[in-house]
Formats: sequence, C-alpha cells, structure tokens
Amino acid sequence: MVAFGKKLKERQIQEWQGFYINYKLMKKRVKQYANQIEVGTQDRRHVLKDFSRMLDNQIEKIVLFILEQQGKLASRLKKLREQHDALEEQPEISQITELREAYRAVGQDLLKLLYFVEMNAIGLRKILKKFDKRFRYRFTDYYVKTRANHPYSQLQQVFKHVGLGAVVGAISRNLHELQDRQGSYLSIYDPPALPLQDPVVDAIKAAVDRLTYSTNFLNFLAQHALIMQEELPAPADERVDEEKYHFMSLLLNLANTFLYMVNTYIIVPTADDYSMSLGAAATVCGIVIGAMAVAQVFSSVYFSAWSNRSYFRPLIFSSIVLFVGNAMYAMAYDMNSLTVLLLGRLFCGFGSARAVNRRYISDCVPLKIRMQASAGFVSASALGMACGPALAGILQTNFKIYNFTFNQNTLPGWVMAVAWLVYLIWCWISFKEPSRDTEEPNASGSVKIENGALEEGKQPLLITSEEKQVEDEDPEGDGSEEAPEESRQPATSFMSAYRLLTPSVKVQLLIYFMLKYAMEILLSESSVITTYYFSWSTSTVAVFLACLGLTVLPVNIVVGSYISNMFEDRQILLASEIMVCIGILLSFHMIIPYTVPQYVCSGLIMFVSAEVLEGVNLSLLSRVMSSRLSRGTYNGGLLSTEAGTIARVIADATITVAGFLGQSQLLNVTLLPSLLISVTSIVATCYTYNSLY
Repeated sequence: MVAFGKKLKERQIQEWQGFYINYKLMKKRVKQYANQIEVGTQDRRHVLKDFSRMLDNQIEKIVLFILEQQGKLASRLKKLREQHDALEEQPEISQITELREAYRAVGQDLLKLLYFVEMNAIGLRKILKKFDKRFRYRFTDYYVKTRANHPYSQLQQVFKHVGLGAVVGAISRNLHELQDRQGSYLSIYDPPALPLQDPVVDAIKAAVDRLTYSTNFLNFLAQHALIMQEELPAPADERVDEEKYHFMSLLLNLANTFLYMVNTYIIVPTADDYSMSLGAAATVCGIVIGAMAVAQVFSSVYFSAWSNRSYFRPLIFSSIVLFVGNAMYAMAYDMNSLTVLLLGRLFCGFGSARAVNRRYISDCVPLKIRMQASAGFVSASALGMACGPALAGILQTNFKIYNFTFNQNTLPGWVMAVAWLVYLIWCWISFKEPSRDTEEPNASGSVKIENGALEEGKQPLLITSEEKQVEDEDPEGDGSEEAPEESRQPATSFMSAYRLLTPSVKVQLLIYFMLKYAMEILLSESSVITTYYFSWSTSTVAVFLACLGLTVLPVNIVVGSYISNMFEDRQILLASEIMVCIGILLSFHMIIPYTVPQYVCSGLIMFVSAEVLEGVNLSLLSRVMSSRLSRGTYNGGLLSTEAGTIARVIADATITVAGFLGQSQLLNVTLLPSLLISVTSIVATCYTYNSLY
C-alpha cells in the first residue's frame, strides 16, 4: 500500500499543485515538535498554539482556492443559463446537444474540485491523528470543536463542502431539463416515475457520498457489517467494480446470510425439549445450540481463505454442508441419538459462509451502493434472527411419513434442509463468479474503511483507513514518507494479526466479546428459564425471541438517525455498556419471586443496549484498526467474527455446565460471568480512552 504522502503527490491535479495541504512539511514539523519537547527547548502549550496556527493557514489556503473555483463554476453556469433561456424560445436540437455537453463539462470540472477537497480533507484528518498519536493528546477533539462550531468556520468548507451543493443542484436540474422527457414537466424536485440520471450526475453524487460522512440510519447499520468504502478509489477501480457487479449474485449472497441466521436461531425455542426427548438434561441445549458456533470458529478461517480464490464454490459447498447438517439434525429424533444431533449442528456450523458474504460485498459491489449492500447484509441477519424463532413457533404439529417423524423438534431441521436445497439449485443456476485480478489476489479484504467527515455540533473520531496507515507508513515516527514494503503486507496468521492490535482495538474486541456473550446467554437459555419459572410454551418462547429480534432495525433507526447526531460515539459506547450491565443486574433472581415483567424488561434492556453497543463499537473498531488488517485472510472482519463466535461458544458451554447445579441455580450462575465481563469492559473502556485520547 502506497503511503499517503506519496499518493497525495501522485494524484495531485498539476495545475492546482500549490493549493494542496503541505502534508510533508506538517509531518516534519510534528517530528520537530517532538524533538523540541524531548530536549526541553519547547513547552507543550507553545507547540499546540504553533501547530494550530499552521493548520489554520493551511485550511485558509485550501478554502480560498475552493471559493475561487466555485466562483468560476458559478460564472460558467450563469452563462449557460442564459443560453438555456434563449433556447426555450427557439429550440434547436444541435444547440440543445451542445448545451448539454457544456453542462457535462462543468460537471467534470466539479468532479475535479470535489476530488481536490477529498484529498485535502484526508490529509487534515491524517495529520491530526498523527499529532494525537505522537503527543498522546486529544488535540483533534479540541481543534475540530473550536473551529467547526465557530460562525466563521473555514473547516466546514473542507469537511462539509459548503456551497458546492448549489453547484451540484444547478448542474443536475439543467441536465434533467435538457433530457428528452417526451413532454413531461417534471423537475428534479418532483418524484419522477421514471428517473433518468446523467452519468456525470451519478459520478458527482458518488464523489459527494465519499466526501460526506452523514450519520444516518444506512451508515450506522452498514457499520455493523464492518464493510466500508475505501478512500480515494481510482476511476479504474470503480470501472472494475461495475464489471464485477451482478445483482442476482448479490441477492444470493444476502439470501445466504438470511438463511444462515434463520438456521442458527430456529432451534432455540425447542432445543431443550429435543435434548430431553433423547434422554439428556434440558440444559444440554447449551451444547446443542453452541455446537454450531464451535464449528464456525474453524469455518470462518477456511472460508475467508477460500474467498481469496472463489465465491461460487464456497457458497455451493456451504449449501451442501448445511443441507446435510439439517437433515442429520432432523433424523436424530428417529435414530434416538444425541450424537447425530450434535454432529448435525456441527455440520451446520462448518457451512457458515458469513466470511464469504462479507468479502463478496467488499470486493464485488460498486462503491456507490456498497453502503446499501452492507446495510442489507445487517438487515438480512437481523431479519433472520427474528424469523428463526417465529418459524419455530409456527411448526407446532406432529405426524409421521414412513419412518420419519415430523414434530416441533424435527421440523426446524427438515424445513431448513429443504430451504438449503432450494438455495443450492438457485445458486447453481444464477450465481455469476466475478472476474478476479490475478496479480494481487489478496489485495482487498473483508474490511474496508469508510471516509469520515465532520458532523456539525459533534466531536467525531476523525480517523479513516488512510489515517490508520500512520503506523504503516511511518512505523518509527521518523517522518519518512514510506515504510518498508513488508510493513504494509496483510497479516499472515492470527498471531501476526494479534500483534497489530493496539490497546484501543483490544478494548473494542473485548466489548464485542462481552455483548455477544451476554446476548447468547439471554437467548440460548430463554426456553429453559421461562419453562422453569413461568411454564411458557414453545410458542410463547418463540414469540418473545422473535420480538427481541424485531427490535434490531427500529433501534438502529433511532440511534443512527438521532442519538449519534447528538453524542460522541465514545459517549454512546460507555452509556450502552452501562445499560447492558444494568440489564444483567436486573435479570438476577434474588429474594423476591421471579416475575414475567422482571424477566421481559431486563431482557429487553440488555438486548437493545447490546444492539446499540454493537453498532457503535464496530464503528469505532473500523476506524482504529490497522490498515494491514483491512485485507487478506486474517483481516479485521475475521478477528471480530472469531471474537463473537468464541463468546457464543463459551456462553453455551456455561449454560450446560451450570445445568449440573440444577435449574434453580441456572439463571444466577450464568448471569454472573456476564456481569463480571461487563464490568471489566466498562473499566477497560474508561481507562483506555482516558489514557490514549
């Protein structure tokens, strides 16, 4: 990966060369500050003042140039408007065509200006991050807050490209009017029945989307998938994306995600009954549910490696293995074999292709819709999580065909086996293997980091994938522009990946482990707990679990659209951790009788808080993870998946082990580790962000 300083030099528009941020000079100045403070010739306060002044001067240079270029574009648009008005009186096809091309030419120049703004915005974020890292000081928060909220803010011009929106609107509206609409009087401000978008407008919109980090529902939801847009894609890269993209293949990829989540949770309401019907204790349901997660620990690795070479073959293999696993799960009842039951669930886990699902979106979906595809991945997972238990509640019947029994225990297996068989046929017929770049098979991974920008009235973590190359391009902090080639290579093993984790990343993974552990305890033991305390039927448990699953999307809408606009991510993170801890505390059965309202309310608090925590945590994780973990087999997506899967395995094992103490002790014994891990994560969060930021 090329260092940002070199990339900035290579991608500069030559005629605008003197107006870019002087990134190399500022890097050297940061090094000089560090040396001066170390030898005692300069104090920290003077350094902060001097660096602030330098940044202000650089931003002013950039902004004045942007305003100058905006004025030139506005003048050209004004002249074109006059020509447009004249054509309305005496329209001529040749002149309309020329005018349309003139508007497109303005659009191309606007694209150049947007790219100029983008390069400078990344340079500003990178140098701020480098300063914070070198001096262990939260200068970024101070600088952004003081400059962004000022009424004469120049920083807003860079991060929010104020004024350029009017130019975009003028180009879009006039190109729209000049298209042949067959007598239609619709404008861009009306909802057209058949929208026709000029290619240059699409390109401008994609550039604006890359430049603007809008804290909304889709962005917030997409962060759950750890699949983000890469910064500064070359036009050639976008063309490659278009060539690789195949809508039906993306739909099949999302269908695989949905079916796998249904497969995971469809057995939860009946796992305890199934275990008892085979002569085991009800708490053996922990092993039955967790067997799938155990296998997924291993399948995530080989599927991640396999996706370096193919997407079609892993999905076919996944479908076959899941078909076999579900058939074994269903047939275990008539075979009266707990071993076959567990082997069936293990097979299901070995068919987990979520690493392939993430990788496909990351590598083969065009940048302009990658955020929507990422949000679709998370939505499919959430919908599958809700549909699984709901489907189990419907499958309340009992009959036999030949020697096969179909009841509430076996039907989940039979239904999923049929679903995977249908999916296998559909995938075989419709999936299109994308073309691959054979020169760099590991060039892209399952985690790509999205461009961040300034939200008004908010102190963001201005850290992006380019910024995360700080360690890579300047590992010794000596101000050199480039690091050795091997220092930018992706991790080749779990140990090498672990060594790349900074303290803040380790804390984020601990939080992810904690929330997955707490959620798995709540979900997996729900059937046993509610049967023991409240005598709930399978249908009632299924409704409860389905309702929990249905909260995922509404909660993310509220947090992504409103809460994240009012508070820092770190504030939401800590508040969510505390709420998870409160939910766990309220779930304990103490002296008073255990009631349905207590169980439902505490479970809802815990689950909803964990969902909020997951989104914010993965958002922060994507921004602080090394760029070397954004590609290759052992990438950040795999690490987070493994952390969550191991948490689920340990949680399910805890349920089974605690079952030996009796069902009366099961609730408190399983909640105790959740409480300890939750308190530990809160302490680690407070310590890490107080010391590093």
